[in-house]
Amino acid sequence: MRRVGYAAEVTVSDGQRFASLGGVTVRNRRLALLWLRRQALRLADGHGKAVDGTSLRLPTADVRPVLFHGSDAPEGLRFWATDHHRQDDAIRALEAGFPVQFTVLDPAVGLSLTLAGWHSSPAAH
Repeated sequence: MRRVGYAAEVTVSDGQRFASLGGVTVRNRRLALLWLRRQALRLADGHGKAVDGTSLRLPTADVRPVLFHGSDAPEGLRFWATDHHRQDDAIRALEAGFPVQFTVLDPAVGLSLTLAGWHSSPAAH
């Protein structure tokens, strides 16, 4: 049987250079979105330190930490991860086969951080 897979990744750019902080391939859109939300909260709540009270363990690695120089980027990540309307929109987009992307900026140093999730090629299972 062939199943649909989903991929998610967190990237960072300074306008000239681009790097992946980590990514994952999972079996369904809910796991992809859950991973993205976890990374957004980890990065927002302490610049990459573990989120207190996190009992759910995913079989994937967390992204590398980022040090933000202002509060706008962490607050934007936290808002995206905890706003029910944005999460509903994201899961519907993934369900319809569209990619999900959310970018925050740290204007103090010209850094942009992007969370992205998309439908990947079918995986054989």
